[in-house]
Amino acid sequence: MKASKKPRVAVVILNYNGKKHLETFLPSVLNTLYVNAKVVIADNGSTDDSISFLTANYPTITCLQRETNEGFAGGYNWALSLIDAEYYVLLNSDVEVTPNWLEPMVSLLDNNKNIAACQPKILSYTDKKSFEYAGAAGGWIDSLGYPFSKGRIFDVCEKDNGQYDRCEPIFWATGASLFIRSSCYYEVGGLDESFFAHQEEIDLCWRLQRTGYSIMSCPSSVVFHVGGGTLPRGGRKVFLNFRNNLLMLGKNLPVAELIWKIPTRFCLDAISAWKGVLQGDFSFFYAIVKAHMSVMTIWTKQIFNRGGKRIMAPKKPMKALNGVFNDSIIWCYFVKKQTKFSEIIFSNTM
Repeated sequence: MKASKKPRVAVVILNYNGKKHLETFLPSVLNTLYVNAKVVIADNGSTDDSISFLTANYPTITCLQRETNEGFAGGYNWALSLIDAEYYVLLNSDVEVTPNWLEPMVSLLDNNKNIAACQPKILSYTDKKSFEYAGAAGGWIDSLGYPFSKGRIFDVCEKDNGQYDRCEPIFWATGASLFIRSSCYYEVGGLDESFFAHQEEIDLCWRLQRTGYSIMSCPSSVVFHVGGGTLPRGGRKVFLNFRNNLLMLGKNLPVAELIWKIPTRFCLDAISAWKGVLQGDFSFFYAIVKAHMSVMTIWTKQIFNRGGKRIMAPKKPMKALNGVFNDSIIWCYFVKKQTKFSEIIFSNTM
């Protein structure tokens, strides 16, 4: 059967100085068996020889180029605005896919128009029997806004024994391999470019849930991700994670939860920062202080929800959303020493 002119699925790989990843992983993406898909490389201002590599080795592949790096959010918003497809896949350049990875996700969304997005099972490229840090078997969030995943709690990644092989609702789908209905992407305003990078896909999925859509895991689709695993203790990544998490809470929490969860989070962040000092890690401390200062500056200017990507959907209580653990993941992990998703969820919700 011939593919229609307009692809049903556009697999979009955002590239920034990622020639080595393209060399290693692009062939598996191009070997995808689903016929009505198009692969697009969106180059986000690379300064390496990514473009010359693509031109020499993949002259027929669609390659979008821009001169500056606008981050994950800005890069994808720019690229997707130039691509016409029913479904988008936001795929990291360091992901190896399996030949039939697209079909289960296409089928899932085709059969339920209320599902806006989903993600495959994410296993580690270096240990293919274990879940990978970035998303694992689907993203959850706790009552204070700390994200975690089925199969990954903080730095602990579980072995994949089929324990999370049910297709079920989650809170967020990972940006490492995010399958999303294009109409839904634009309905809620796409990714928030003020985030630049880190946790912008969680914010997007939160806004989709507020609008009434579901986010799903699709474990019958499997990919392997290299990823960064644990973040360096200080620096820009830590700054962006702490800052963006607070910005996300400010945007999406109803006032009744906002007034006590934000102060609680500031206190917990402060404890984490001072712990870094006691361990001699002053860069970690500085990154969190800088994140808090940035958040206060942004909130002063925006008065919480007057900037960034906004939707008119009501701010629902967290307990009304899918994939929310109505307790503290911090308490379960650090105090109760629970490191597996299954034991945390089942022992604390019975």
